[in-house]
Amino acid sequence: MTTDSAQIYLTTPQSFDLAEFAPQLATVLDTVPVICVRISLTTTDERELSQAADTLREICHARDVAIVIDDHYRMVKPHGLDGVHLNSSSRHVRDAREELGNDAIVGAYCGSSKHAGMTAAEIGTDYISFGPIGGSALGDGSVADAELFQWWSEMIEVPVVAEGNATLEAIAAVKDHIDFLCVGSEIWSADEGPVAALQAIIAKLQ
Repeated sequence: MTTDSAQIYLTTPQSFDLAEFAPQLATVLDTVPVICVRISLTTTDERELSQAADTLREICHARDVAIVIDDHYRMVKPHGLDGVHLNSSSRHVRDAREELGNDAIVGAYCGSSKHAGMTAAEIGTDYISFGPIGGSALGDGSVADAELFQWWSEMIEVPVVAEGNATLEAIAAVKDHIDFLCVGSEIWSADEGPVAALQAIIAKLQ
Protein backbone atom coordinates (compact mmCIF):
# COMPACT_ATOMS: atom_id res chain seq x y z
CA MET A 1 0.00 0.00 0.00
CA THR A 2 1.27 3.47 -0.80
CA THR A 3 2.03 5.66 2.17
CA ASP A 4 1.98 9.01 0.35
CA SER A 5 -0.85 10.53 -1.62
CA ALA A 6 -1.13 9.48 -5.24
CA GLN A 7 0.45 11.87 -7.72
CA ILE A 8 -1.52 13.51 -10.51
CA TYR A 9 -1.10 12.29 -14.09
CA LEU A 10 -2.94 14.44 -16.65
CA THR A 11 -4.30 13.51 -20.04
CA THR A 12 -5.06 16.13 -22.64
CA PRO A 13 -8.50 16.41 -24.22
CA GLN A 14 -9.02 14.11 -27.21
CA SER A 15 -9.16 17.17 -29.46
CA PHE A 16 -8.18 20.76 -28.83
CA ASP A 17 -7.09 24.01 -30.42
CA LEU A 18 -3.38 24.09 -29.63
CA ALA A 19 -3.24 27.89 -29.37
CA GLU A 20 -5.96 27.80 -26.70
CA PHE A 21 -4.97 24.65 -24.88
CA ALA A 22 -1.24 25.31 -24.51
CA PRO A 23 -1.59 28.32 -22.15
CA GLN A 24 -4.38 26.53 -20.29
CA LEU A 25 -2.07 23.58 -19.64
CA ALA A 26 0.74 25.93 -18.59
CA THR A 27 -1.55 27.58 -16.04
CA VAL A 28 -2.55 24.21 -14.59
CA LEU A 29 1.07 23.06 -14.31
CA ASP A 30 2.07 26.36 -12.68
CA THR A 31 -0.68 26.03 -10.08
CA VAL A 32 -1.02 22.34 -9.25
CA PRO A 33 1.66 19.63 -8.82
CA VAL A 34 1.53 17.20 -11.77
CA ILE A 35 3.95 14.31 -12.37
CA CYS A 36 3.18 13.57 -16.02
CA VAL A 37 1.11 14.77 -19.00
CA ARG A 38 -0.18 12.43 -21.68
CA ILE A 39 -1.03 13.57 -25.19
CA SER A 40 -4.32 11.77 -25.88
CA LEU A 41 -5.41 13.21 -29.21
CA THR A 42 -7.57 10.87 -31.26
CA THR A 43 -6.43 12.37 -34.56
CA THR A 44 -4.10 10.37 -36.79
CA ASP A 45 -2.90 13.50 -38.58
CA GLU A 46 0.87 13.35 -38.12
CA ARG A 47 1.34 17.09 -38.56
CA GLU A 48 -1.24 17.88 -35.86
CA LEU A 49 0.25 15.34 -33.49
CA SER A 50 3.77 16.62 -34.16
CA GLN A 51 2.83 20.23 -33.46
CA ALA A 52 1.08 19.24 -30.24
CA ALA A 53 4.06 17.12 -29.17
CA ASP A 54 6.59 19.90 -29.73
CA THR A 55 4.54 22.66 -28.11
CA LEU A 56 3.41 20.68 -25.07
CA ARG A 57 6.86 19.16 -24.56
CA GLU A 58 8.33 22.64 -24.15
CA ILE A 59 5.66 23.57 -21.62
CA CYS A 60 6.10 20.36 -19.62
CA HIS A 61 9.88 20.16 -19.65
CA ALA A 62 10.18 23.83 -18.62
CA ARG A 63 8.34 22.77 -15.47
CA ASP A 64 10.13 19.43 -14.95
CA VAL A 65 6.98 17.49 -15.87
CA ALA A 66 7.29 14.30 -17.92
CA ILE A 67 5.29 14.02 -21.14
CA VAL A 68 4.19 10.86 -22.94
CA ILE A 69 1.94 10.14 -25.90
CA ASP A 70 -0.84 7.63 -26.48
CA ASP A 71 0.27 4.64 -28.60
CA HIS A 72 2.47 6.44 -31.17
CA TYR A 73 5.77 5.23 -29.75
CA ARG A 74 7.67 6.00 -32.95
CA MET A 75 7.00 9.71 -32.32
CA VAL A 76 8.69 9.69 -28.91
CA LYS A 77 12.33 10.08 -29.95
CA PRO A 78 11.86 12.52 -32.84
CA HIS A 79 9.89 14.89 -30.62
CA GLY A 80 11.87 14.54 -27.42
CA LEU A 81 9.04 13.01 -25.43
CA ASP A 82 9.62 10.90 -22.33
CA GLY A 83 7.69 7.82 -23.37
CA VAL A 84 4.48 6.20 -24.48
CA HIS A 85 1.20 5.00 -22.99
CA LEU A 86 -0.10 1.90 -24.73
CA ASN A 87 -3.86 1.42 -24.73
CA SER A 88 -3.70 -2.16 -25.99
CA SER A 89 -2.47 -3.80 -22.79
CA SER A 90 0.70 -5.84 -23.38
CA ARG A 91 0.35 -6.03 -27.16
CA HIS A 92 3.06 -3.53 -28.15
CA VAL A 93 5.15 -3.36 -24.98
CA ARG A 94 8.11 -5.27 -26.38
CA ASP A 95 8.10 -3.28 -29.63
CA ALA A 96 7.95 0.03 -27.76
CA ARG A 97 10.72 -0.96 -25.38
CA GLU A 98 12.94 -2.10 -28.23
CA GLU A 99 12.32 1.16 -30.09
CA LEU A 100 12.75 3.48 -27.10
CA GLY A 101 15.28 1.75 -24.85
CA ASN A 102 15.24 1.25 -21.12
CA ASP A 103 15.25 4.91 -20.10
CA ALA A 104 11.92 5.79 -21.73
CA ILE A 105 8.58 5.49 -19.95
CA VAL A 106 6.43 2.65 -21.24
CA GLY A 107 3.03 2.30 -19.61
CA ALA A 108 0.07 0.09 -20.45
CA TYR A 109 -3.67 0.37 -19.92
CA CYS A 110 -5.14 -2.98 -18.92
CA GLY A 111 -8.80 -2.23 -18.27
CA SER A 112 -9.94 -4.15 -15.23
CA SER A 113 -7.96 -7.31 -16.02
CA LYS A 114 -5.56 -8.54 -13.38
CA HIS A 115 -4.14 -11.05 -15.87
CA ALA A 116 -3.50 -8.38 -18.51
CA GLY A 117 -1.79 -6.20 -15.94
CA MET A 118 0.48 -9.00 -14.76
CA THR A 119 1.40 -9.92 -18.34
CA ALA A 120 2.29 -6.33 -19.22
CA ALA A 121 4.28 -5.91 -16.01
CA GLU A 122 6.26 -9.08 -16.63
CA ILE A 123 7.44 -7.92 -20.06
CA GLY A 124 8.69 -4.54 -19.00
CA THR A 125 6.18 -1.76 -18.41
CA ASP A 126 7.05 1.04 -16.02
CA TYR A 127 3.47 1.28 -14.81
CA ILE A 128 0.08 -0.37 -15.27
CA SER A 129 -3.12 1.60 -15.64
CA PHE A 130 -6.49 0.16 -14.63
CA GLY A 131 -9.90 1.67 -15.25
CA PRO A 132 -12.45 2.97 -15.46
CA ILE A 133 -12.75 3.49 -11.72
CA GLY A 134 -16.22 5.03 -12.02
CA GLY A 135 -19.31 3.50 -13.57
CA SER A 136 -20.26 4.27 -17.16
CA ALA A 137 -22.79 3.23 -19.76
CA LEU A 138 -19.94 2.97 -22.27
CA GLY A 139 -18.16 -0.26 -23.15
CA ASP A 140 -19.17 -3.43 -21.32
CA GLY A 141 -19.80 -1.62 -18.05
CA SER A 142 -16.87 -3.22 -16.25
CA VAL A 143 -15.17 -1.20 -13.52
CA ALA A 144 -11.71 -1.48 -11.96
CA ASP A 145 -12.75 -1.64 -8.33
CA ALA A 146 -10.88 -0.90 -5.12
CA GLU A 147 -10.18 -4.60 -4.53
CA LEU A 148 -8.15 -4.81 -7.75
CA PHE A 149 -5.98 -1.84 -6.76
CA GLN A 150 -5.56 -3.12 -3.21
CA TRP A 151 -4.44 -6.54 -4.47
CA TRP A 152 -2.04 -4.96 -6.97
CA SER A 153 -0.48 -2.60 -4.44
CA GLU A 154 0.08 -5.45 -2.00
CA MET A 155 1.34 -8.07 -4.46
CA ILE A 156 3.02 -6.28 -7.38
CA GLU A 157 5.89 -3.78 -7.28
CA VAL A 158 5.14 -2.12 -10.63
CA PRO A 159 3.41 1.23 -9.97
CA VAL A 160 -0.31 1.41 -10.65
CA VAL A 161 -2.41 4.20 -12.17
CA ALA A 162 -6.17 4.63 -11.71
CA GLU A 163 -8.09 6.34 -14.50
CA GLY A 164 -11.46 6.75 -16.16
CA ASN A 165 -14.64 8.36 -14.81
CA ALA A 166 -12.74 9.55 -11.76
CA THR A 167 -15.56 10.94 -9.67
CA LEU A 168 -14.71 12.10 -6.17
CA GLU A 169 -16.51 9.04 -4.81
CA ALA A 170 -14.49 6.68 -7.03
CA ILE A 171 -11.25 8.43 -6.09
CA ALA A 172 -12.00 8.05 -2.40
CA ALA A 173 -12.45 4.29 -2.86
CA VAL A 174 -9.06 3.67 -4.51
CA LYS A 175 -6.83 6.47 -3.24
CA ASP A 176 -5.02 4.38 -0.61
CA HIS A 177 -3.95 1.75 -3.12
CA ILE A 178 -2.65 3.73 -6.10
CA ASP A 179 0.57 5.49 -7.05
CA PHE A 180 -0.93 7.82 -9.65
CA LEU A 181 -4.38 9.17 -10.44
CA CYS A 182 -4.96 9.96 -14.11
CA VAL A 183 -7.55 12.64 -14.90
CA GLY A 184 -8.41 14.56 -18.04
CA SER A 185 -12.01 15.12 -19.08
CA GLU A 186 -12.85 15.36 -15.38
CA ILE A 187 -11.06 18.72 -15.22
CA TRP A 188 -10.96 20.15 -18.77
CA SER A 189 -14.75 20.19 -19.06
CA ALA A 190 -15.47 21.22 -15.46
CA ASP A 191 -17.74 24.23 -15.01
CA GLU A 192 -15.43 25.66 -12.34
CA GLY A 193 -12.39 25.41 -14.61
CA PRO A 194 -9.52 22.92 -14.66
CA VAL A 195 -7.47 24.39 -11.82
CA ALA A 196 -10.33 24.44 -9.31
CA ALA A 197 -11.48 20.97 -10.41
CA LEU A 198 -8.00 19.56 -10.01
CA GLN A 199 -7.54 21.18 -6.62
CA ALA A 200 -10.75 19.50 -5.45
CA ILE A 201 -9.45 16.14 -6.69
CA ILE A 202 -6.12 16.61 -4.92
CA ALA A 203 -7.96 17.47 -1.69
CA LYS A 204 -9.83 14.15 -2.01
CA LEU A 205 -6.52 12.29 -2.33
CA GLN A 206 -5.21 13.56 0.99
